[in-house]
Amino acid sequence: MAANTQKQALNALAFLYKQVLKYETIDISDWKSAKKPKTLPVVFSKQEANQVIAHLSGSPLLAALLMYGAGLRLQETLRLRIKDIDFGRGELLVRSGKGNKDRVTMLPQRAISMLHSHIENSQ
Repeated sequence: MAANTQKQALNALAFLYKQVLKYETIDISDWKSAKKPKTLPVVFSKQEANQVIAHLSGSPLLAALLMYGAGLRLQETLRLRIKDIDFGRGELLVRSGKGNKDRVTMLPQRAISMLHSHIENSQ
């Protein structure tokens, strides 16, 4: 059983005893709760990422370079606007990222020329 499922069942039992059955003496502090397993995220090595990127071209290549080089998520990459790119400072403004927060990240050098040509072709 998952750790969150066990925690929810424990809280349901505590609520039943305290609120419904009016047992004030129930002590759940000694009950052991399940721990979430700690797992490392699975990520590409630099070589594996470069192998994937080498098979891309056009807009998918530009998106992959931005995601890998600037640490953007897919939706953040797709929502980028021209005014969010600061070529002079080498920065990207990510609006409404995770947690609905804005942040500034670096603009990958490898993506600059592709971004310029993409902007020129889209106008």
